[in-house]
Amino acid sequence: MAAKKILMIVGDYAEDYETMVPFQALAMVGHTVHAVCPGKHAGDRIATAIHDFEGDQTYSEKRGHNFTLNASFETAKAEAYDGLVIPGGRAPEYLRLNAEVIALVQAFFAQDKPVAAICHGAQLLAPAGVLKGRRVSAYPACKPEVELAGGEYADIPLDSAVADGKLVTAPAWPAHPAWLALFLTALDAA
Repeated sequence: MAAKKILMIVGDYAEDYETMVPFQALAMVGHTVHAVCPGKHAGDRIATAIHDFEGDQTYSEKRGHNFTLNASFETAKAEAYDGLVIPGGRAPEYLRLNAEVIALVQAFFAQDKPVAAICHGAQLLAPAGVLKGRRVSAYPACKPEVELAGGEYADIPLDSAVADGKLVTAPAWPAHPAWLALFLTALDAA
């Protein structure tokens, strides 16, 4: 596969694995990944959160690592990238309130580029108005948002992923192998 340029939109308390693993894995196979966060610049850091499944009614949350951004949000334009990655965690909850973030997500769909969202990443897709008629997975607590946005919620195991055209989604970080494989396939076909 030819090397691609991928944008990753993150924010404070993005899920640790869902940020670091795709960033490193996509770079490992030769792609350039730019991680950006509104209000921060290349060299700044975000705090991550570790979400774990420990038998409770929902995931537990602990402080994760610091993740260093390597690009600046204000210079990120969809036309400069081949694909978009949206990690989950707490960040999408407040990033969805940023009109520039929503416009950037919409631009990737308008340009028919591959988009990979995992876990709470659906919280950026729903207000962007890009889920209507699409089969989408997300963390189960995001099912109402997916359905209210006109999407069909894919109730799949935590270690599975689903592709609907160039949109690749998964419920949580245990799905990384399946999710990243489907995203690489979408990138290769684009």
